[in-house]
Amino acid sequence: MKNEKRVPVFVLSGFLGSGKTTVLLKMLEHCKNKGWLPGIILNELGEANVESHLFENEKVFELLNGCICCTIQDDLKETMNQLIVEMEKQPIDILFIEGTGVANPLEIQEVLLSSQYINQFELMSIITVLDASHYLEYQSIFSSSSEVRNLMKEQTVCGSLLFLNKTDLIPSGQLEKIKQRITKIAGHEKVMIEGVYGQIDPEVLFEKRIQSVLIGNSHSEDEHHPHHHHHSTVQAIKLENVPPLKQKTFEKWLKQLPTNVLRGKGFIESEGSEQIVSFQYASKKAEFMPVPKSLNRKPIIILIGMGLDENQIRDHWKQLVK
Repeated sequence: MKNEKRVPVFVLSGFLGSGKTTVLLKMLEHCKNKGWLPGIILNELGEANVESHLFENEKVFELLNGCICCTIQDDLKETMNQLIVEMEKQPIDILFIEGTGVANPLEIQEVLLSSQYINQFELMSIITVLDASHYLEYQSIFSSSSEVRNLMKEQTVCGSLLFLNKTDLIPSGQLEKIKQRITKIAGHEKVMIEGVYGQIDPEVLFEKRIQSVLIGNSHSEDEHHPHHHHHSTVQAIKLENVPPLKQKTFEKWLKQLPTNVLRGKGFIESEGSEQIVSFQYASKKAEFMPVPKSLNRKPIIILIGMGLDENQIRDHWKQLVK
């Protein structure tokens, strides 16, 4: 390894649609400006990673069909071992791990602080991204499940840096209330910053926030903690054989999906132009971006949510494409 130094690791955590990938892309931009070579481990709930085009020319390792917890911890270790082998040929300067929106970052921390990896990797920070526009809704016993509330609590407590994202989507008077709720869960010592579109000062993002004292204590009281199956009610529904669609019509269809569809992503072909467009859907907002033909992407739609009625969603889909 380069200079025999440990590789700094940054973990990105946060609930579905909070903006983790946007923050990761900002961090990669900073790496490029600094001339650092990053490694990236991406974890997806579905069978396909429809965001890989965002990481062209990067060293990316994918973990599909789960969140980094329970049995997939073994897959994470396998990926880490594969990364170590590749680093013999091409060392990396920094490693990013982005968990799914339903991953407990403690599970990732356990792997990184284990004796197997502690001499090669240095856990710098767990950055938890929180969606300000949905935060109060997700915390309400009337509009969310105890599973969602517990998971978000774990992600908040485990985060060493809390980034309150999408603050532009809430009334100014609500921001203080949200921050108070987060502080009540996380404590006053936790660093919390706010912003929009993942815009944070890189110096803040890349700061070391996890102290090395954790190394000797990585299996203390949490050694036998129960592995919660947060993904038990989380589903990823894949829609294939997608015909060409009008972007505006498709966007309207997305916004009419049941409220428990928390995230959508994939590719569609714009009707009449044969242009493949990638889309990201969260917080009832859709963003579209043209994809170069050279990437050869096929239209596919991935919808992720809690306790989804797949028949209802497929019926809704049939209404669009009939």
